[in-house]
Amino acid sequence: MLARSAFPRVLTRSVSTWSSVPQGPPDAILGVTEAFKADKDPRKMNLGVGAYRDDAGKPFVLSSVRKAEKLLLEKGLDKEYAGITGVPEFTKAAGVLAYGADSAPIQSNSLSITQSISGTGALRIGGVFLARFYPHAKSIYLPNPTWGNHIPIMKDSGLQVERYRYFDPKTNGLDIAGMLDDIKAAPKNSIVLLHACAHNPTGVDPTKTQWDEIAQVVKERNHFAFFDMAYQGFASGDSTKDAYALRKFVADDHRVCLSQSFAKNMGLYGERVGSFSIVCESPEEKARVDSQIKILIRPLYSNPPINGARIVSTVLNTPELRSEWLDEVKLMADRIITMRTQLRNHLENDFKSSLPWNHITDQIGMFCYSGLTGEQVDKLKNDWHVYLTRDGRISMAGISSGNVKYLAEAIHNVTK
Repeated sequence: MLARSAFPRVLTRSVSTWSSVPQGPPDAILGVTEAFKADKDPRKMNLGVGAYRDDAGKPFVLSSVRKAEKLLLEKGLDKEYAGITGVPEFTKAAGVLAYGADSAPIQSNSLSITQSISGTGALRIGGVFLARFYPHAKSIYLPNPTWGNHIPIMKDSGLQVERYRYFDPKTNGLDIAGMLDDIKAAPKNSIVLLHACAHNPTGVDPTKTQWDEIAQVVKERNHFAFFDMAYQGFASGDSTKDAYALRKFVADDHRVCLSQSFAKNMGLYGERVGSFSIVCESPEEKARVDSQIKILIRPLYSNPPINGARIVSTVLNTPELRSEWLDEVKLMADRIITMRTQLRNHLENDFKSSLPWNHITDQIGMFCYSGLTGEQVDKLKNDWHVYLTRDGRISMAGISSGNVKYLAEAIHNVTK
């Protein structure tokens, strides 16, 4: 009998279960941040991240938020689960902030509203709800361009994504004629997503007159308006002014839905506080919609986190804190407006650029669609250590009084 060692040993390697998983592309904004962190040049600037920074380039925690946290700590509250639709004091205050205390859906108790995992979660709840229950077309029309996450959120929700014209690269402004033509051409009863204010990534918003035109065309075509409002108050410094489009549609008897975020206007990025709401016909209809939203949320995450919602609720429901918050929102908005003015002035007056830069101050909110090409963006990164996404979007919050002239010099040199 031969010993076991006399037989050759056959080695087999099993195929990994995940061997067919493809490498996904890197996130455009996170990639910018990673490259920025690896750069050792002291002049480097990160203009890709969509988060507010103070004039020293540091994250800004609002004083009203700090005071609200202290009040909550002193109360010694428990950490029990919230209901599926969140903290009631928060959702009530969020609805009033968006729609106005005197609005019909608030007064008639016909607003279905739920807390969400910030604006991203609100969009996903809305997309899935519409895919399940909207009785007409399952296509959603997004502006071109739009926030990059809108597209996968809506596709993953089960909606077919279409586009309408929005930005005019010739003027770096709004293509209102193209926008209206495309909304008119969309099949009746389509879903149209609209940025309520501070359009991301362009910073280009319709005027009040243009919003009135948009509302009329949407009504004529029986479209359904899905508003995304991630920057209320943060755009102009006035929360009422920034809510004009939403409130105009509701006043004109549109049955809209809304994604709302408190990441930017309260600086609560990591707390992930938002809401999703639908204007209903009656309290009875609201009750039915509420029931289905709960069924939708339950298998997703069961119920939302409570800390950020409690902070927002405390700020909005405490008169002195609400007043302080409104002042701080204006302070943030005004600093960004100042950076826009200084950047344009440096380009035009100090460096005598022959190009038009009025769009820097015409646009509004955190982002500026600069008009820079991908090649110019690469040159900014390689030669000047200035980092932004290749579509030329500049996060204005990344600019400070200490580096705005350097940025203007860099932009002038790559565009002359």
